[in-house]
Amino acid sequence: MTLADELIKVEQLRQRGTLTDDEFVRAKARLLEPPAPIKTEAASINGFRRSRTDRWLGGLCGGLAVSTGVDAWIWRLIFTCLFFMGGAGLLVYILFWVFVPSE
Repeated sequence: MTLADELIKVEQLRQRGTLTDDEFVRAKARLLEPPAPIKTEAASINGFRRSRTDRWLGGLCGGLAVSTGVDAWIWRLIFTCLFFMGGAGLLVYILFWVFVPSE
């Protein structure tokens, strides 16, 4: 069904009294506005950058916070726990620090 057909249907519904004027305006606006872009996980990963503002060392936890929506202190806690459990946190942090670009 084309956009013109959908607009005609909405207009017919309004003329029959099925839709109020307010509902008609909202339905028409919904049909005419472009669809919102869908943010994929790949776009989130490609947009991952180290933070320049929320940083203690390299800004990695601040960047992870922006990318994932999880607070930076939680990422700092995770890296600290990994550090004390065999040193993996330090290794991962250094690798990210080297390979992840800054904002």
